[in-house]
Amino acid sequence: MNNFKFHNPTELIFGKGQVEKVGKKVKEYGDKVLVVTGGGSVKRIGLYDQVIASLQEKDLDIYELSGIKPNPRVTSVREGVKICRENDIDLVLAVGGGSTIDASKAIAGAVFYDGDPWDLFSKGIRIKKALPVGTILTLAATGSEMNPNFVISNLKTEEKVGAGSQLLYPKFSILDPVNTFTVPKEHTVYGIIDIAAHVYEQYFSHTESTPIQDRWAESILKTLREESVKVLADPEDYDARANIMLAGTLALNGLLSMGKETDWASHGIEHAVSAVYDIPHGGGLAIIFPNWMKYVLDEGTDKFVQYATRVWDIDPAGKSDKEIALEGIEKTREWFNEMGAPSSLADYDISDENLELMAQKATAKGTRGSYKVLDKNDIVEIYKMCL
Repeated sequence: MNNFKFHNPTELIFGKGQVEKVGKKVKEYGDKVLVVTGGGSVKRIGLYDQVIASLQEKDLDIYELSGIKPNPRVTSVREGVKICRENDIDLVLAVGGGSTIDASKAIAGAVFYDGDPWDLFSKGIRIKKALPVGTILTLAATGSEMNPNFVISNLKTEEKVGAGSQLLYPKFSILDPVNTFTVPKEHTVYGIIDIAAHVYEQYFSHTESTPIQDRWAESILKTLREESVKVLADPEDYDARANIMLAGTLALNGLLSMGKETDWASHGIEHAVSAVYDIPHGGGLAIIFPNWMKYVLDEGTDKFVQYATRVWDIDPAGKSDKEIALEGIEKTREWFNEMGAPSSLADYDISDENLELMAQKATAKGTRGSYKVLDKNDIVEIYKMCL
């Protein structure tokens, strides 16, 4: 295990009816709040009215930015920054899924930057000051509710970049599983795959002697397997929704990466695809991850054997390590397919036309990954496997 420092200041407020506390929590940071929402689902399920009522009860001045899209756009960030500056906003409140939270973090981090927000993110400029952020989560997926990172897209330049700052840990995050009951099946599946992908990025590591982190990761994956069956059979299964929601938070709040070298190649590979084709992030990961697994397998078969036997309960008797590992990878692919996820780029009508372009974007800042260091040619080969 490597040396590490762990600090996560986000206050997690979990369970039924916790949304009523949002007004009190926001009031701790000031009187003016920017409420950021997505495409309208928060209004359809009645959550928006609950949030506004709680904020009004504390006599808060409410400003709004709606219409945040999946793969959130830098154009929305610019609009949010303008509202914050013109109205001296005290806190940015994200009500929605990971895209809404990511946009809110980006807005909060760009308010005090003199230049264009895209320059701040794409050039890796350090965020020195930020507005506080609060979140009310409606989709279990990205883990943005308890980490300081975000991803923003620029459709004009066909780029999708990740950024972050210790200043952007949400001050509080309210998670009520009831608010995920009406999430469509497709997005529920994409969320589950995104959670699993976050675990994989941290699990497949060459760092030795990390049994605690490995067992945490394996328990999250096994829980996702079990609860995904329940929630797809009954979208209003509170316990299944709650367990998936908590899995999403724990998958990316820093616990699994403590003392470990982590990979993150597959996310970079997928970001290049969704930057060019604007496909759902979880759908792209469902296609890429099993193929990444097969491509890097020979760099460390032992970890894949551990994954296959512990997560998928594969009997190793009479099989070589590589056979066991490949069986685990195939089980992963089958799980994604059984949930209804895409299995190839062709499912999104993506051909081999832009493989070189996407690989170039994926490696614009250098090689990807650590389990196996991938250059542009490696990523082109992975894309070919995904066709």
